[in-house]
Amino acid sequence: MQFDVSIGCYVPNRIAKSALTESLADPRDNAPNEKHYQLYTRWGKTGAGIIMSGNVMIDRRYLENPANVVVDDDRHVEMLSRIAKDSQKHGSLMFVQLSHPGRQCPISICLTRQPVAPSDLPPVKIALPLFRSARALTLSEVEEIILAFGRSAEIIKRAGFHGVQIHSAHGYLISQFNSPLYNKRTDKYGGSPENNRRFLLEVYREVRKNVGPNFPISVKLNSADFQKGGLTEEDSLKIIEILEEEGLDLLEISGGSYESVQFIQKKESTQIREAYFLEFAKKVSQHVKKMPIMLTGGLRSTCTMHQVLKDHQVDVIGLGRPFCVEFQRISQIISPNYNPVKNPIVFNDADLSLGNGLRDFESGLQNFWHQEQIRRIAEGNLPDPEMKIWKSLIVCPVLAYVWSPRRSPVPMPIILIGSIVRSEEPRLNSSHANNSYAVFCLKKKNDNTRTKIRNDDRTRTHRTPDTL
Repeated sequence: MQFDVSIGCYVPNRIAKSALTESLADPRDNAPNEKHYQLYTRWGKTGAGIIMSGNVMIDRRYLENPANVVVDDDRHVEMLSRIAKDSQKHGSLMFVQLSHPGRQCPISICLTRQPVAPSDLPPVKIALPLFRSARALTLSEVEEIILAFGRSAEIIKRAGFHGVQIHSAHGYLISQFNSPLYNKRTDKYGGSPENNRRFLLEVYREVRKNVGPNFPISVKLNSADFQKGGLTEEDSLKIIEILEEEGLDLLEISGGSYESVQFIQKKESTQIREAYFLEFAKKVSQHVKKMPIMLTGGLRSTCTMHQVLKDHQVDVIGLGRPFCVEFQRISQIISPNYNPVKNPIVFNDADLSLGNGLRDFESGLQNFWHQEQIRRIAEGNLPDPEMKIWKSLIVCPVLAYVWSPRRSPVPMPIILIGSIVRSEEPRLNSSHANNSYAVFCLKKKNDNTRTKIRNDDRTRTHRTPDTL
């Protein structure tokens, strides 16, 4: 199936790979690298209509993940251009998602010692103490961030990508401004629904100014926060109405935040336990005139995808996790000869349940499990759908959130268990600032040697000066 974006941009089919944090950049420079190149080249070969990159940060001081790519100046344009060129060889249009985490910046990687938010806010409440309280942005800082979004978008366009997406969902900074639960400002960026959405609209206008009228811009928007006192569906519908008037090219619907993970959890009331936000998408389709709508979250069977498109409820189907586990099947479902009614395909979710008592950790570990599948694809391997979820507890949190070469200003004990590092062993060196380590690296069964490094009275404490 085909459709035209409102500005006349031709998209070959209605399947989009939605944004997923890749966690592949070297935390020392946050640069795109050969792994990103291989990953997006392989995903591009599927022929999906749109390929969305994961969280690309606009400010290297504030990251969602220490292995995020950062585009805040021209230093990585050469590699970005390689990725843009070869990921789009087979007809896919690649968009780069631009984001600022706001209060959802873990303390171990926040280079300013304290994350920022629309207002002074308490730490993000999740199962692990990864966050600290956030301070309110000054008016000048708000304006600087708006300019930074525009600057990053201009670099993305120059590198040869086909579009950008502004991340205004999942509890990141723009989503925080939209929400009355988090936005307690009393200046022009808060205090009323009109003022709350001003930040998003000014980011959009700055991006548009920098990329011009004919470069596609998408916004990923929460349908709601799913928290008392947060963004409501009515608030979101008003934002969508204004974005269409502004000329937005593609709206992606999602929802929730770290504290209310609706983009991971399923609802019984949704169609065949699929399409978490389909009910809201139906309301949106009645409000918009021409702006294409992309629906992401829980869609797994091609029968449901076909029906949603046939009923004109949405225009594009966004798939995230299926690209991590069964990306080889994407080319089959977009084939002109494929009939989803006669030959239905279901993308199977791996059994990633932890059982009672560990539910609070489950959603996070599911994310880490899928990031491990992304890493396998980026290294030229096939996904491993049989990998147990507990292995992601060993692999990803340690590498991505705790053991990081970024100069962490906050002491945090670390325990590494199992055969963890695939490329090189963790090194205790001067790049690990102000962290105390208790490290156990147990070798494989056929290796009789063991490495044990304890941070106690019997061994050295590895520290470096408290500087940035």
